[in-house]
Amino acid sequence: MKIVVPSPPGGSTDQLARLMATRLQEIWGQTVLVEYRPGAGLTLGADFVAKSPPDGYTILMAAVHHSIAPAVYRKLPYNIAKDLLPVTTLAIVPNVLIVPASLPANNVQELIALAKARPGALSYGSTGAGTAHHLIGEQFNEMAGTDILHVAYKGSAPAITDMLGGQITMMFDTIPSCLPFIKAGRVKALAVATAKRSATLPEVPTLSEAGLAGFDIATWFGFMVPAGTPASVVEKINRDALRVLGQPETRAQLLAIGADPVGDTPAQMGERISSETLKFKALAAKANLSLD
Repeated sequence: MKIVVPSPPGGSTDQLARLMATRLQEIWGQTVLVEYRPGAGLTLGADFVAKSPPDGYTILMAAVHHSIAPAVYRKLPYNIAKDLLPVTTLAIVPNVLIVPASLPANNVQELIALAKARPGALSYGSTGAGTAHHLIGEQFNEMAGTDILHVAYKGSAPAITDMLGGQITMMFDTIPSCLPFIKAGRVKALAVATAKRSATLPEVPTLSEAGLAGFDIATWFGFMVPAGTPASVVEKINRDALRVLGQPETRAQLLAIGADPVGDTPAQMGERISSETLKFKALAAKANLSLD
């Protein structure tokens, strides 16, 4: 069996996939591999799974980016509503605004002032064009009145590497990916993009508290399988994934990296995807974002 991660190794998607693979391997008594297929705003991996045999042996480590893709891409090689089946939402992860420790901005208002003083000179990295991190940046620009250039990467790990190397100024990233760099003092966490503060970073204000009232975009991660997968197989994967999420050690590991465990039904995950796609369509239209 394999869990397909549609982004490079090292990011939040990868961390959660490897954790679930290890736990499910123990339950299923067979090897569960993690396979990486990054690119095109995480849609290459989704397309691969959508076209895989519907036997339950290929699982997509889906993310909020997949509910965004129909809102920003004019053409997709798959249809998320027809070619993929939701299994369960595994976790919700706050996004955090990070900058290099050397940047002369210690809070959101100082960052905004720096961006306005140097229009077009600052840049933010994302996990790909049309992903949640891209749209968060566009929402930030609109609400803050800034002109910060977007730079797309194939995942958060290469984006962080470039930010630490000075190639980009800032980025919005999920907490699991950047927490080690925050703890090491290599980056500064200026704000989280959710309505509530993160239990993992309680001292970090929300963007709403920092002056951008109403800012609230979170990242979810979950399992999806090819359409046509038997209901009994979907139910088994759902049941065993929820069993893993209910294990105290798993919950502790997730909370330690800033991920809040969820575990819902396929129907509930499907409703989440549908409602968020509508929300992101409105945001993409406002940002005049349309990708080939």
